[in-house]
Amino acid sequence: MNSFVRIILPACFAVAAISVTASAQAQSADTSFFLTSNGIGNGGNLGGLAGADNHCQTLAQAAGAGGKTWRAYLSTQAADGAPAVNARDRIGKGPWKNAKGAVVAKDVADLHSANGLTKQSALSEKGEVINGRGDTPNRHDVLTGSQADGTAFTPETDRTCKNWTSSTQGAAMLGHSDRMGLRDDDASKSWNSSHPSRGNDGGCSQADLKSTGGDGLLYCFAAN
Repeated sequence: MNSFVRIILPACFAVAAISVTASAQAQSADTSFFLTSNGIGNGGNLGGLAGADNHCQTLAQAAGAGGKTWRAYLSTQAADGAPAVNARDRIGKGPWKNAKGAVVAKDVADLHSANGLTKQSALSEKGEVINGRGDTPNRHDVLTGSQADGTAFTPETDRTCKNWTSSTQGAAMLGHSDRMGLRDDDASKSWNSSHPSRGNDGGCSQADLKSTGGDGLLYCFAAN
């Protein structure tokens, strides 16, 4: 190989590598929705809404999409004089795109009707598909604390692990990120309101969340 070829080939590879990196960064920067690749690891105790939002922001930052304000899709229930918070009211207006640039919902109304969320589109911040029903381990149970329309539950029955501060007693409403469950009904196919958590520790421990096919994962939306 002559000296000219030896110089040109490395230069070509360098240009290609820069092009691929730039494309990946641009794609990440355009991301406005993801399903977390991991949970906080403390069951339903997320440190409240602030802790959950921080988890979304941290993962987005690591993936190159930290230039937005990220919010976890979570509701809280009225308690101790504080009003309920609806998940649908804290995530912005949309549209929301996954890490591959596909629109999962055009706006809040679309998100809570015939949205584009499936196992293949509910990607992590890394652009990866999260395990669902039939995979080992199944991780499709996502914390939401919400009714199907994205609103909070009334305070009589805990559906938010004590507003995301408990890793023992209580329960959390879960959605199925792969839109699959034990039955062929609306609840089993619901991305945000399929069934409450349960388990030997009371319902909100990390072990309890894993026991029904979850891992304490969250939906994260760019609110701006």
